[in-house]
Amino acid sequence: MRVNPQDMQRHLSAVPMFSELSTHRRENVAQGCKLRRFSRTEMVFRTGEQCDAFHYLVSGQVKLYVTSASGEEKVIELIGPGQSFAEAMMFLAKPYILNAQALSDTLLMTVSKQAVFGEIERDPRFSMHMLSGISHGLHQLLMDVESYTLHSGLQRLIGYLLKDVDLDQSGNLGIITVALPASKATVASRLSLTPEYFSRVLHQLESDKLIEINKREIRLLDARRLATYGAH
Repeated sequence: MRVNPQDMQRHLSAVPMFSELSTHRRENVAQGCKLRRFSRTEMVFRTGEQCDAFHYLVSGQVKLYVTSASGEEKVIELIGPGQSFAEAMMFLAKPYILNAQALSDTLLMTVSKQAVFGEIERDPRFSMHMLSGISHGLHQLLMDVESYTLHSGLQRLIGYLLKDVDLDQSGNLGIITVALPASKATVASRLSLTPEYFSRVLHQLESDKLIEINKREIRLLDARRLATYGAH
């Protein structure tokens, strides 16, 4: 799609690894960038396709997932605005090892490998920003593996609901509303739970007056009590 150069600069400045670059250097990178629109359910890329860029989500939502030989889908990550993905795969110079699908009308900025490598050659310090982003993704992956290995399904679901809640603050937390970013089946897959188990636990928590469910909106009635639920 045709893009105003100033708009591309604005999008690039929102990406942490590019935010500290001068306007001139961002102009260099912008020459290797494209804005792409995807409609809901449209594939951004598929397993086996060549990876020659990474992607930054401007608006919308993207699901990263793998599919087993039997056709079963496992959601790896749900990408929201302000997040990037596929940096590590771009450096491997190998095809994509997972799929990316738009879950809503989506605007992506695609940054070519040539643009990234060119910036690394101009300023080796830029590679530190890239490594920081990739390391953050690896850290999150390790945390996910630890959660799947050491925590029960109930603990993973409760942890997900409380991930943005500061339980250490003093006073009454009040009612906190959590909006699921995708369908319950998709979030369940992200947590390595079956949709049936996910729904059963939600309704169990609702029966115990810990949450209220309204479609994708979950109201946490007592976050501190929820955090200790099932611990004994």
